[in-house]
Amino acid sequence: MRGGRRLFPLLLLALLPGLCHGREAAPGAVTCGSQISLVLSCLFELGRWDMSFNSIQTGSGQQSVTGVEASDDANSYWRIRGKSDSSCQRGTPVKCGQAIRLTHVNTGKNLHTHHFPSPLSNNQEVSAFGDDGEGDDLDFWIVQCSGTYWEREDAVRFKHVGTEVFLSITGEQYGHPIRGQREVHGMPAANHHNYWKAMEGVFIKPSLDPAKHDEL
Repeated sequence: MRGGRRLFPLLLLALLPGLCHGREAAPGAVTCGSQISLVLSCLFELGRWDMSFNSIQTGSGQQSVTGVEASDDANSYWRIRGKSDSSCQRGTPVKCGQAIRLTHVNTGKNLHTHHFPSPLSNNQEVSAFGDDGEGDDLDFWIVQCSGTYWEREDAVRFKHVGTEVFLSITGEQYGHPIRGQREVHGMPAANHHNYWKAMEGVFIKPSLDPAKHDEL
């Protein structure tokens, strides 16, 4: 940890088929404005820590995203947003093939990747970038799913618009100072390491009343 700044766990989870027994999202489409945790396996939670990659190993110097053991952590939520606010209005179902941003609720930083090698696997570094939800065009991810809309019970992939890698965890572990945390990175190929599922959170229902939402 640099300069005594405290660590903020973030919120995506990981998914190994058949191992999760936790509460799943109710049927229905995932919608713009919803605040969700994402599961890649029930063993690891994608977490963002308030330190740069340089505090662990060399890298871009942006804030790191790591995989931590799954937990019920209120800090582990991402808000679903479009490339622009008008392209993903609150409560609108997210379409398969739509480009979105995933903004960490507590810090306002966007899930991001760029052409830097990840420190453990030499895949592509994934980081948290921007301020108050505003970063750059490397914050955009395409939701890959099989139907018309991203359904809550579906396993989906997130393909990066700018570099065409898939958001992934393969199990490489950091040592001190975040011993046991897993590397989150981008992989060039679609495989079982990059399926994600909406697990729980605040799902905004399609409604003319923005105050109405469905909490899980």
